[in-house]
Amino acid sequence: MKPTITSWADEVEADYVDGLPPSKEHVDGDYKHVTEYKFNDEGKKIKVVRSFKIEKKIVSRAVAKRRSWTKFGDSKLDKPGPNSYTTKVADEILMNYMGSKDFEHTQDPLDAGKPIAKCRICNGEHWSVKCPYKGTSMDIESKAIAAATAAVGESSKTGKYVPPFLKEGAKGRERDDSSAVRISNLSESMTEDDLEELVKKIGPHTKMYLAREKNSGLCKGFAYVHFKYRKDAAEAIEVLNGHGYDHLILSVEWSKPQN
Repeated sequence: MKPTITSWADEVEADYVDGLPPSKEHVDGDYKHVTEYKFNDEGKKIKVVRSFKIEKKIVSRAVAKRRSWTKFGDSKLDKPGPNSYTTKVADEILMNYMGSKDFEHTQDPLDAGKPIAKCRICNGEHWSVKCPYKGTSMDIESKAIAAATAAVGESSKTGKYVPPFLKEGAKGRERDDSSAVRISNLSESMTEDDLEELVKKIGPHTKMYLAREKNSGLCKGFAYVHFKYRKDAAEAIEVLNGHGYDHLILSVEWSKPQN
């Protein structure tokens, strides 16, 4: 007579909670085997065996102290370590912290003595769009010089006109700022008409520039005025410097020449 082969599910004792025995753990060397029992979607009892490799790692004191905390709630009676019913074990994420020296090596090395930007108008160490002389005679002359310089290379081939000051051996034009003044501490609402009204009683002027913000169009707080005569520029400094205008005290001085 052949022995009767029974399934392990038929041998489960009926006095277990929900008809399932508790999970079991078995350590074999560097591996831990966990056996659990549960019902599948069809209502049948199944056994799940999972194997874990035991590894020892050095952790910080805070992590070691957290592992000694007393469990509470549904995990109050659980053994040390995570419980698959209440804890979801995800993939371990390792983070590498970079020190200040490592961060400096990752940056692109820049020559500290070399300027990042150079203005094409005044040759200053800033972008041309932020140059205080943008729109002034200096800006106009720089564009004319650049255009004429480009024409010099083609003059021998095309026969284009070359200004006398750009010919070989000729000296470049120098901007005359002897009668130019800088008016600062202007309000944001200042306009060209207001500036014209402010200086027209002092004397005739040839050029005028009101600095404005690129995005908002508001006044940056300063302007340049080129008077026809130097005596009028000196009078403007004497009259307008310290003068109250639009709830502000104006500051007027001679325009500083570029090196």
